[in-house]
Amino acid sequence: MADDLLRVGKHAFRSRILLGTGKYPDFGTMNRALDASGCECVTVAVRRANLGREGGPSLLDALDLGRYSILPNTAGCFNAEDAIRTAHLAREFDLSDMVKLEVLSDPQSLLPDPIATLDATRRLVKDGFTVLVYTSDDPILAKRLEEAGAASVMPLGSPIGSGQGILNPRNIRIIVERARVPIIVDAGVGTASDTAVAMELGADGVLMNSGVALARDPVAMAAAMKHACIAGRTALLAGRIPRREWGQPSSPVPGTIGAAPPGVPGE
Repeated sequence: MADDLLRVGKHAFRSRILLGTGKYPDFGTMNRALDASGCECVTVAVRRANLGREGGPSLLDALDLGRYSILPNTAGCFNAEDAIRTAHLAREFDLSDMVKLEVLSDPQSLLPDPIATLDATRRLVKDGFTVLVYTSDDPILAKRLEEAGAASVMPLGSPIGSGQGILNPRNIRIIVERARVPIIVDAGVGTASDTAVAMELGADGVLMNSGVALARDPVAMAAAMKHACIAGRTALLAGRIPRREWGQPSSPVPGTIGAAPPGVPGE
């Protein structure tokens, strides 16, 4: 498992959890949660980070930039032009060549706009960005985004901040099976079991924010997410038994190798 790295473009991470920095009650809680999660890559919403330190400190001042890779996020953008402008702003501040591309459709559903997202992906890839793109759980769109040059495709588990978990596991599995780039489930994770399910479906990682930041105990939840991610990934690599219509005894049938001697009940 030591060599089982999450590779996105030229970047590599031991942890398969990417954690957001918004919605925590204070920076101290945020940093303790980041530490408990074991994450190495954190998302920062560019439009809310006060990069220019205008009127006060920036979120970046609270982060250990020597410890975490920053993934700038175009959160809050509702068209391709705003998202592209926000990505370039992050690069001007030398945050990263990576960008988490979000182009939302409307403020109520917070679902991604498929047409604008595809357009912005193509343009940012052409501009030299390593694009991790937030999208719906549509397998066709996921493939189109990969073909557009996305370094990672990030299908939602359920709407942003909803905590509903993985609503359409079949689509996530299809996306994973067809992909040649890392698939990172993004949005909707509410508790540790959601993370484990995403990893068991074959996702390469999970990005979360509200599920940790808005938990009653964010630090404890971050630790739970860490262990769930490890458990889900390990179970995937171990390989589950096939599902069967009928039961099958766990003890060998008499007369086969390993069967219990006559008169001795099986386990």
